[in-house]
Amino acid sequence: MEETTPEPAADADERSSDSHHAKVTAAAGTPAGLVNGLVRELRPKQWVKNVLVLAVPFLAGQIAVPNVLFDAALAFVMFSMAASGVYFINDILDVESDRAHPTKRNRPIAAGLIPLPVAYVVSAVLLLGSVGLSVLISPTLAVVMAVYVAVQLGYCFGLKHQPVIDMCIVSSGFLLRIIAGGAAAGLGISQWFMLVTAFGSLFMVAGKRYAEMILAQNTGAKIRKSLEAYSASYLRFVWAISAAIVIMTYSLWAYQQHEISSIWSTVSIVPFVIAILRYAVDVDKGKAGEPEEVVLGDKTLIVLGAALAACLFMVFYGDGVAGALLGLT
Repeated sequence: MEETTPEPAADADERSSDSHHAKVTAAAGTPAGLVNGLVRELRPKQWVKNVLVLAVPFLAGQIAVPNVLFDAALAFVMFSMAASGVYFINDILDVESDRAHPTKRNRPIAAGLIPLPVAYVVSAVLLLGSVGLSVLISPTLAVVMAVYVAVQLGYCFGLKHQPVIDMCIVSSGFLLRIIAGGAAAGLGISQWFMLVTAFGSLFMVAGKRYAEMILAQNTGAKIRKSLEAYSASYLRFVWAISAAIVIMTYSLWAYQQHEISSIWSTVSIVPFVIAILRYAVDVDKGKAGEPEEVVLGDKTLIVLGAALAACLFMVFYGDGVAGALLGLT
């Protein structure tokens, strides 16, 4: 399932107060409370992950082609619908335990902002709609969406408590987004790039689990059940080996692109490897709970990401830019 990181102890204390809970539940049963609850339950902040559907069109040099960009944008919408539908299902299943939890009781369904019948209907519309509407874009995309929904529902119904399986399922969500982008636009995907995505996401998920464990040890915050089966050394092993494999597979993918088009793909290995090693510093400190926050909070990582993007832009769009410039002279 799509996840969020447990809140720091200070934030958790504030949100667990009875006064805060009273403010949340005060709107229950009102139209404004229902609308606010639905928006919160959709968790639009998490939709940023879905921009991964644009990766394949970008790397195919087709991102500026109107119909390709339009189909990829529709895939983004489908994944946003499916992910939000999964959040509804997860909170429906956990409603009783959430109501007994000091902070999770403020979730829209647990707090009564969204009645259970409404939550069931909205989740069904989102999940079935994401698969059904995908058929209109591409039958292959519909299959990808169906697999994504099935895997995420399996996570909600118990697989999230299974060690290793939980990390693999979360990682698979990133890989399926990449595949969906190619399926929607009818573009092929390099096997090496799929491996980069698979192990890159496993690297981040293992780092996230490690950060959650460190947070629990330092603050006494409640951790997810599956973490009870892990040790810090095991999680370090997973993210270390994942980092090694993602560097190797990216290098092989980059050399493959060099043979086809541009030396810039080989040059891109440098910022990519440095970025992985830099991110690993944050993982090692237990500060990789939210990957996007790590990246945005590290100026060096931002610069490395920009350098990597510039190299890849030159690989797939450099000839077009050069041709345009020559046409102006």
